[in-house]
Amino acid sequence: MRVENCVQFGGPWLALERIKKIGLDDFLHRLPANQTDIRWPSIALILVVFRLCKPSSELRIAEHFYHDTALAQLLGVPATKVYHTRLYRAIDQLLPHKEKLELFVKHRLTELFELEYDLLLYDVASTYFEGQAKANTKAKYGYSCDKRSDCKQVCIALVVSRCGMPIGYEVFDGKRRDSTAVEEIVTTMESRYGKSNPVWGMLSQANIKFLKDGVRRYIIGTPQSMLKQFERQLLEESWDHVREGVEVKLCPSPDGDEETFILCRSGDRLGKEEAIFARFESRINEGLNKIQASCEQQKQSAVKIAERGGGLPPFN
Repeated sequence: MRVENCVQFGGPWLALERIKKIGLDDFLHRLPANQTDIRWPSIALILVVFRLCKPSSELRIAEHFYHDTALAQLLGVPATKVYHTRLYRAIDQLLPHKEKLELFVKHRLTELFELEYDLLLYDVASTYFEGQAKANTKAKYGYSCDKRSDCKQVCIALVVSRCGMPIGYEVFDGKRRDSTAVEEIVTTMESRYGKSNPVWGMLSQANIKFLKDGVRRYIIGTPQSMLKQFERQLLEESWDHVREGVEVKLCPSPDGDEETFILCRSGDRLGKEEAIFARFESRINEGLNKIQASCEQQKQSAVKIAERGGGLPPFN
């Protein structure tokens, strides 16, 4: 007795069942596609399954992973029909339907998990390219989060909900400034999902005017130097307990406008900062002790030379 053609079944099967539960397979197959032997929505499902089970490059999926799973039987797509160029083309064919896909996923997740979108967090990251990237019109030189200013890059803006669920993303050219990207991403999300008056977070001071003009709510970090203006409130005891080790206090703006400042103090944060200062202090003391020991050694050497009649050399 021997075992032949042993393939992985459990992970791909479970991934497909979750995909069917959401209805993503039906959504993809309703999208327009050429009537070929293998339609691109089926290839897109392969990419989703591997993103869930074993994230990897399209080349590695085609050359190794697909052959080792039961997806050929589960999806009816023979291994000979799955190659890297076909996987790449499926991504290109899915991209024009990006907005429809994001709307579908957002609505289905809201129905299944009752997600709330009262707080939307926004941030921008960059990813760079090795080479000239001449075929990519968005690849440009700009401020690099990866410290690779020598490479062209693109900027990716991501919006997530309070629990971290992605709501949408946009790709900007590599030299796009964060302050200008915010206006576009906010208006894009509002046009796509409606202006449900969420609180926008993780923004910069440069975008406050845009948000105020649109009567939008926001929460941003302020410079630590502004704490001097709330010295009295910091010393008061009327703090609201949020969770273990975290307390907050709402304070009106010292400038008299409609803004509200949220003061926050955390025992864990205090402990962390005290530990950081203690390490710095320890390093400084260690350095000073080494300098002092070196000076004592030089002084003793000078005294010995003087005792032997060589005269006392100048010592600083």
